[in-house]
Amino acid sequence: MTSAMRFSTALRQHVRNKIEQMDHADIVVGVPSFSSAQSIENVLKMIFKGIKQHYPDHRAFIVVSDGGSTDDTREVARLVDPKSYNIDSIVTIYRGLPGKGSGLRAVLEIAAFLKARAVAFFDSDLMSITPEWIKNLIDPVMDGYDFVAPDYNRYKLDGTITNTIAYNLTRALYGQKIRQPIGGDFGVSPALVRYYLNQDVWETDVAKFGIDIWMTTSAIVGGFRICQAKLGAKIHGHKDPTSDLGPMFRQVVGTTFQLMTQYQDYWMNVKGSKEVPSIGEAAGQEAEPFEIDHAGLIEYFRVGMKNFSGVWQNILAEDDIRLIGDLSRIDKPDQFSLPIETWVRIVYKYAGTFQESPRQRFKLLDTMIPLYYARIASLVNELKDKNAKEAEDHFEAQAKCFEDLKGYMVEIWNRKGGA
Repeated sequence: MTSAMRFSTALRQHVRNKIEQMDHADIVVGVPSFSSAQSIENVLKMIFKGIKQHYPDHRAFIVVSDGGSTDDTREVARLVDPKSYNIDSIVTIYRGLPGKGSGLRAVLEIAAFLKARAVAFFDSDLMSITPEWIKNLIDPVMDGYDFVAPDYNRYKLDGTITNTIAYNLTRALYGQKIRQPIGGDFGVSPALVRYYLNQDVWETDVAKFGIDIWMTTSAIVGGFRICQAKLGAKIHGHKDPTSDLGPMFRQVVGTTFQLMTQYQDYWMNVKGSKEVPSIGEAAGQEAEPFEIDHAGLIEYFRVGMKNFSGVWQNILAEDDIRLIGDLSRIDKPDQFSLPIETWVRIVYKYAGTFQESPRQRFKLLDTMIPLYYARIASLVNELKDKNAKEAEDHFEAQAKCFEDLKGYMVEIWNRKGGA
């Protein structure tokens, strides 16, 4: 992971002065933000209402940890008056590398100083957050859990990186069925706060991106007590999977693959997977369907075939290369199908190649994106006539395939010198 200028703290002096005056808080809620002027007012109001409704006797501190937004994010956040809810808050620009990870680090440092009993994080662009979300993430921490992952109700074609890679690898590699390992909204215990702060990642790429999957994976490997909280639909402006997901793909998959190197002694000894309890009742809106550009996904894959076929031949198995070639020549979109077994082998092959290519890692991931789009295009067809439950069963069977082929990953890793 790339290192840069080191910062001993993510907190600015005015923040340190504020928390020193407070001395302690029972609950700390962090909202890492960047260019969220249109949404942050509602997010903060829901957090304040949730604290007032469910924790009226607890001292709470709300932190907007901003990445230097050039819109009115901080100004809007400061206009939401916490005093009417009898809650303390602060809006600040964090110190450190630009990225969500540094924003979370500031909140973690504040929580550690104030000796908070429970910490929660919420994305600043949420449209579907309700006061019950606060309760559903904080209550399990108060009851003894260390890490509370979100459990959303999502439309079957939403969360494509989660459904094609993040959930599958978290389950297959680390043995935990955490359905939304990159969800963005989490509950954290004091012990886990200290553990996170003691990890030497805050001047690396994790501080810039990939923080959500790092938090989840670190909690698993650290042996912390984990559960999930039912939160209902997560709505923050739907995005077509063909638009703007390249950077997110590189961030999530790149961090996941890097963690495989760091934690290889752990995951190579994990067999099977276990259920992770999901607590509470889903609150808020139902997931709404939306359209995606199916033809655009297929076209992106075909362009990738022209540009990267040579790279793919060097990475992938011969049978899978042949299938991909056949797939690029299919004329009818409704017949486009990239089998799950092929996709699992693609992911595992790329994981092994990523591990042995330290200087070209993120360029390598760019060549994987068209194959990812092909898998999404295939899912559009596979899920076309399925309802929400049937779609979820489909994703579970897909994750089981990653589990069943884990031996293939271990062979690749050993052959490439990972172990």
